[in-house]
Amino acid sequence: MNDVARLAGVSHQTVSRVLNNHPSVSPATRARVLEAVRQLNYRPNAMARGLAGRRSRVVGVVSFDTILYGPASTLLGIERAARAAGYGVSIVTLEQVDHAGMVSALSALADQSVAGVVVIAPQTAAAAALHNMPMGMAAVAVESDTGGEIPAISVDQVTGARLAVRHLLELGHRKVWHLSGPRDWLETHGRIEGWRTTLEEAGLAAPKLMTGDWSARSGYAAGLELAGRDDVTAVFAGNDQMALGMMRAFHEHGIRVPDDVSIVGFDDIPEAEFLSPPLTTIRQDFDEVGRRCIAALLRVVEADLREGPDRPEPDPRVAPTLVHRRSTAPPRPGAA
Repeated sequence: MNDVARLAGVSHQTVSRVLNNHPSVSPATRARVLEAVRQLNYRPNAMARGLAGRRSRVVGVVSFDTILYGPASTLLGIERAARAAGYGVSIVTLEQVDHAGMVSALSALADQSVAGVVVIAPQTAAAAALHNMPMGMAAVAVESDTGGEIPAISVDQVTGARLAVRHLLELGHRKVWHLSGPRDWLETHGRIEGWRTTLEEAGLAAPKLMTGDWSARSGYAAGLELAGRDDVTAVFAGNDQMALGMMRAFHEHGIRVPDDVSIVGFDDIPEAEFLSPPLTTIRQDFDEVGRRCIAALLRVVEADLREGPDRPEPDPRVAPTLVHRRSTAPPRPGAA
């Protein structure tokens, strides 16, 4: 409050009156104080918390409106980890992931005086908004590229894709197609990179990249396209839902999985082991992502407040694992 008063050229009592909408302040003075508040990013409720000699036991989470398995599971993992650490969770869900929505969400959480914020930002627009974090807010990002400005925790998408493609190559396949997710998702780029790099290291050319939207419907459409070709023996799908749609398209065209075409998905959704055939896929440990996010956030919070032991910095990359089921097999003789 004193900093605001100095910048505005008024007393701290005047600042208090402005913040409490007291009628005795002139419009010109009020405007000057509010401008100082804006410039300094001052949060009066954060001040009240400090005067009370305590800190919030609530972690803010910014997510977006989705039924996709990966982001929804990430949110659940963060919530579990926060509660295990003794923190409540306040979630702001964005209907549209863009810069304005992200800034508004962060401002709303700052007004609640949360101890810190975890931002689930897997899309490029959301990641770009992280460069405008409110001053002094402890934050951690999930599945995002922050350029080192704030800690970021994510599953190693490149390694996951490499595991999938290497598995198919070890079975004897010499051409591995890839159906990617939307191009505005950072995870999509990591999986494409892993796919291309693994094929290049094996001295193999990458087939034409196919793009979906994470839905089973887009997987079905891609499956119909591939069903018309005679050079398809192996496909790495960007997620399990797209793999499911592709399996349906192949079935309708008499293409057997894995006898004719092997398929690997990504995520290991709960239904994956019950598909026909059970789906080989890449498992992401969302609970571990949540634990590391909260550990990284509390490390920042406690360092800022100079309290608690010095927590070790968690590894920002969570390793995925290959789950080998029955949707993959060596190519039929002469088809590799």
